[in-house]
Amino acid sequence: MKIKRIHPRILFGLLLVLLSIFFYVIHYLLFKDTHHIFIYLVGDIAFVFIEVLLVTLIIHQILSDREKRAIFKKLNMVIGAFFSEAGMPLLQYFQVFDANADKASSHLIISDDWSPEHFILIRKELHNHNYKIDSRAGDLDGLRNFLVEKRGFLLRLLENPNWLEHEDFTELLWAVFHLAEELSHRTSVKKLPDTDYKHLAGDIGRAYRLLIRQWLAHMEHLKNDYPYLFSLAIRTNPFDADASPEVK
Repeated sequence: MKIKRIHPRILFGLLLVLLSIFFYVIHYLLFKDTHHIFIYLVGDIAFVFIEVLLVTLIIHQILSDREKRAIFKKLNMVIGAFFSEAGMPLLQYFQVFDANADKASSHLIISDDWSPEHFILIRKELHNHNYKIDSRAGDLDGLRNFLVEKRGFLLRLLENPNWLEHEDFTELLWAVFHLAEELSHRTSVKKLPDTDYKHLAGDIGRAYRLLIRQWLAHMEHLKNDYPYLFSLAIRTNPFDADASPEVK
């Protein structure tokens, strides 16, 4: 018959209870005062509920919020790396496929004087933007080669478990990775059926919408927390035809 092992935590708990009983017995043997023992025992038990409140609902929440802020700070650094490595080139590729790209770009000429309310307003404008994606209008073969080249980079990003805390960026990564998979499974993208071009247009549109939304959120983050990085981001804005990395 196999004997089940007792979990170490249960043994530890029993040890603590036995130690408590032991010292109560020592107290009784020394002072012979059960009244004093029970007064403090009841008082300690009564305080346990307040202690649980303080630890679980207040202190734990403070520590959890602090940990989440630290995680988001690290994730925003990775998001910045994503845009440097893949996001910015993808925005340039995707714009060519959108017949209404000029209208979207007109809302995304960001400047130093943008307020939080301005960012909210632009999000609403982009939510209502009519994306007219034609997968034959741009360099589909170049996009395919670029995504195949960056496939390993995208996979490494997806392996990060902390993205569970950032649903919007996770959705973007999956959309871009799905587009990369779709294009990589085609030996050529030059002579596809109209239905396939339409299907790819849907995949491009999904990734493009999510990428613009995440880029705008990233720009707001840089403006609030990293003004020097925000300055460079403005000077390399892919939606501004007059943008230049040179300071003028």
